[in-house]
Amino acid sequence: MIKSSNIGYPRIGENREWKKTLELFWSEQMSEEEFEKEMKQIRLSHLKKQQDKGIDLIPIGDFSYYDHVLDTAVMFNLIPERFKTTNGKLALVNYFEIARGSKGKVASEMTKWFNTNYHYIVPELTKVEPKLMENRLVHLFNEAKEELGIFGKPVIVGPITLLSCSKGFSNEQRASLLQSLIPLYIEVFTELRDAGAEWIQIDEPILVKDVKEEIVNELQLVYSAFAQNVQDVNLIIQTYFESTEYYKELINLPVAGIGLDFVHDAGANLKLLEKYGFPNEKYLFAGIIDGRNIWKSKLVDKFDFVKELSNKIGENRMFLQPSCSLLHVPVTVKNEQQLESQIRDVLAFADEKLDEIALLTHVFTEKQQIDDLENYDKVIHSFKESAYRNVEHIQEAINNLEHYSSSRISVEKRKQLHEEKWKLPLLPTTTIGSFPQTKEVRKQRLKWRKGELSDKDYEKYIQSEIKKWITIQEEIGLDVLVHGEFERTDMVEFFGEKLEGVAITKNGWVQSYGSRCVKPPVIFGDVYCKQNMTVKETVYAQSLTDKPVKGMLTGPVTIINWSFVRDDISRTDVMNQVALAIRSEVEALEKHAITMIQVDEAALREGLPLKQEKTEAYLNASVYAFKLATSSVKPDTQVHTHMCYSNFDDIIHAIDALDADVISIETSRSHGELITSFEEHHYNKGIGLGVYDIHSPRVPTIEEITQNIKRALEVLDYRAFWVNPDCGLKTRGEAETVAALKVMVEAAQQYRVKIQSLETV
Repeated sequence: MIKSSNIGYPRIGENREWKKTLELFWSEQMSEEEFEKEMKQIRLSHLKKQQDKGIDLIPIGDFSYYDHVLDTAVMFNLIPERFKTTNGKLALVNYFEIARGSKGKVASEMTKWFNTNYHYIVPELTKVEPKLMENRLVHLFNEAKEELGIFGKPVIVGPITLLSCSKGFSNEQRASLLQSLIPLYIEVFTELRDAGAEWIQIDEPILVKDVKEEIVNELQLVYSAFAQNVQDVNLIIQTYFESTEYYKELINLPVAGIGLDFVHDAGANLKLLEKYGFPNEKYLFAGIIDGRNIWKSKLVDKFDFVKELSNKIGENRMFLQPSCSLLHVPVTVKNEQQLESQIRDVLAFADEKLDEIALLTHVFTEKQQIDDLENYDKVIHSFKESAYRNVEHIQEAINNLEHYSSSRISVEKRKQLHEEKWKLPLLPTTTIGSFPQTKEVRKQRLKWRKGELSDKDYEKYIQSEIKKWITIQEEIGLDVLVHGEFERTDMVEFFGEKLEGVAITKNGWVQSYGSRCVKPPVIFGDVYCKQNMTVKETVYAQSLTDKPVKGMLTGPVTIINWSFVRDDISRTDVMNQVALAIRSEVEALEKHAITMIQVDEAALREGLPLKQEKTEAYLNASVYAFKLATSSVKPDTQVHTHMCYSNFDDIIHAIDALDADVISIETSRSHGELITSFEEHHYNKGIGLGVYDIHSPRVPTIEEITQNIKRALEVLDYRAFWVNPDCGLKTRGEAETVAALKVMVEAAQQYRVKIQSLETV
């Protein structure tokens, strides 16, 4: 009999209860005891919801106070030296220090979880002594069992993936680290078995990447040890986000279940299964519902696919589940009543995806009929034929892109024009775009949205904030200013609100990092721009100063990668639709004398395919879309872009090909490691490597920033170097923002004098 399973559930809650609880604790408005009590209530409510939906295997341990990778590292004492305590115990405040930093302690690096917009805390394995600190999974398993009668499926990041996503050790040290982790995992599994666990999910998504053959040897070593030492419990090795590498070796591992993604694998997993078969004694955990997008599934097609699988494997050996953790989608559609019904009716968030799993399972167990699937699919077929997805002038433009320019004159000629026009000093200072979104800013925006503040009064308030921060920037001594983006909720959501063919949800929040949640726009139809989106605020800001003010836009690649994208046409076609819309805004800014324009592509690398064979096509499409959006400007207009959290070694040529005049890149949180990307590649355009970490509340020292500048100038031409924070300042407080920027500007000015003195020698 086919059963149902879930891989992971969103932590944040229908109304972001999780986020609010965290922030109350961080601001010392809630005691640790109250915090733990509230978190337990949230955690149990999530389990109860899955129980009520009839999910057979409910994940335990996917709930976290910050990040599941951090949880695993802490459980095994993989704690950076600077955060260790004298008594050997890690208090809750120390746990958060690792993720957020504190006075005198730099936060651990944070980076993207594979090709998603979720960020994990990178474990630092320098000078660590692995040991089991506390088996949190046993506590959570017992809690679910005792409180709700749920015998859940504990979930843990597997040792191969944990090591592969960590830093601070050499290849030679990897083997010994792995050996030290094996008995700790065995101890965790044994205690779970003794507590009554029947299934344990071991997440090994690293196996969908182009892994080296050594990884296969590690798999054999690790999972053979598990099988020999952990009896009478079913281990599942779970993959997701793509087809698995070394399928043949994977299915022969001594585990009870194999989890495969049949949504984002482009059909490869099914082909592998057909070629090599599937072991009779193992269970297939089939990821058949898209865990990363928000569209309803065509359940008749899914039924046919599962039927095909079951004919090869047998219904008694199958669990149906989402393709990955539902961490990557919002909680429920039921709170989106403001959306047009035609759009809302084709959406499925986490709860609705579990309903789809349950419905499919019920049809196979004959609790429901296939007619129920056909009725479910009707709205999907109807929406495909709607006017939203058939805008004639947009489809004509996409079919005739050769009529649009996608290149500019040489960068050398542009440089000369820009130097003559702007006359900026050495090491010009600027910011990435946003300034603090205070409670008052958010309050005024909310009043405006509720109709309690008129358009005129809201515009007046936004202008007052712009004026305030233009003055602050001038007083600090920044060379290139920004208007601050006070009218924007989010760098992608803002444009989603302005573009046709895009919807904004009311409560469609998704965790990005820590308590930071984003609300991805929903690209449901053909995309185009009816009116100017950013001109008014930028022109007003420029009227207040003689210094240049950058126009601030979000690029087509980032809008696509940070949105939920329609799945009925190719992502490339959608991206080019967005590029044409951004192109029209670039032209509007230039027409209004804004000739320094930043088109952010923060998520370009994030969208990289996990398979090397697909990388070139993605990068080519991304570079083309960016150039389509930016290449119609005059030669003396300076185009900037920004990227974050990136190891650029493998895409440095694509970055160069974007042909932006200035690119700013995050480097501070990775402690300058990304600079090595430029040591072997000559980059002849302007570049700003973020000199301090905006994700930590601490104010950097002049020495720290100076060291970051010094390291960068070892490989970069100082005449092309810009000084800036590593990302926007929206989430920071006003006082710390001003203090940090003053330090940054002072460090840049001191280094500027140093360079000038050397030039005169």
